[in-house]
Amino acid sequence: MKIVLIFAAMPAQIYSPFTNFNFSNNKCFLTGQALNSPEEQIQVFPQWLMSRYELEDKPFKLLDESMATYKDLKLPCTAEINELYLEPLENEIAAAFDTGYDAIKALDEQKLFLWAGKLLYGIIFNEIQAGIKLQHSQGEEFNISQSIIHKFNNLHMMLQSLNLPIEFDGFKPYSLVLFKVDNAEDVFGYRDEINTLTFSLRIKDFGLIICLQDNGANARYHQEALDKIADNILHPIQFEELNARFFYSAYLFNRLPEYDIFNIGDTISLEALPLRGTSSKPLFDDWMNKTYGQVLENFWKNWGFLLLEIIKNPEKPMSFLFNANGEFKDANELGLQK
Repeated sequence: MKIVLIFAAMPAQIYSPFTNFNFSNNKCFLTGQALNSPEEQIQVFPQWLMSRYELEDKPFKLLDESMATYKDLKLPCTAEINELYLEPLENEIAAAFDTGYDAIKALDEQKLFLWAGKLLYGIIFNEIQAGIKLQHSQGEEFNISQSIIHKFNNLHMMLQSLNLPIEFDGFKPYSLVLFKVDNAEDVFGYRDEINTLTFSLRIKDFGLIICLQDNGANARYHQEALDKIADNILHPIQFEELNARFFYSAYLFNRLPEYDIFNIGDTISLEALPLRGTSSKPLFDDWMNKTYGQVLENFWKNWGFLLLEIIKNPEKPMSFLFNANGEFKDANELGLQK
């Protein structure tokens, strides 16, 4: 990762737990400050969200195949950081989610990015803790790829724009798409993929997808489809189809975004380097319909469509978003359950 530091005395210091790989519960996850008490913790899935959808005791599967519950996932966080920066964000997001699509659309996108990023980073933190514990119990050193560390470290750095004067200079580090969805009442549709830092949430009357570290590349990749959907209300199966497209393209995205860091006055400025870099290789690997079909089968589990049906025509996988002419399908004409 190329980082250029230009300053004499930095007014605010970016904290990186990945430098010494310190993921203990006695330091604040965001600042690295020592905690005053083991009780200084926050929930990864905010309490308001867990209460609304009765998630507390529901199972949450970690990457090492161990099982936790939603309420087991916590982050060490000083009371001060929580009170000054995290609680106000949670309150604003919770109020918007209570209202639904229109209120969320009116939110500052960056706040949604930071909220989703904090949640996903909380899962990463717990996964790393579990991984360290497991490998140490087997007498092995914890090992994780440098490319994954690179992405996680960048996300953590950007989360510190909550408590530090960090600005993104002329770029968005994410792709974020929001749709009005005709969901069933009380549905809670959550997905994530931490290796690609992709997040999705389908609740109330909306569906939200965020690729947290792509500098907008996935949204550009799907721009033609997004233009056709425009402001149409989606059936849940249509949203899940789009979800599958984004999760698959995030997997195909083959760049590691890099940033220059400058100190300008009291501000820490992040400047995105060109994604293309010195490589002539396209930003995305080749789209394979069979692999996409497998992803789509998983996202369509609620409706029972199997891979053989989905890729019956290998050149044109099944779609509820677009007809044979590539035109958007009206959700009211699909005749499917929510």
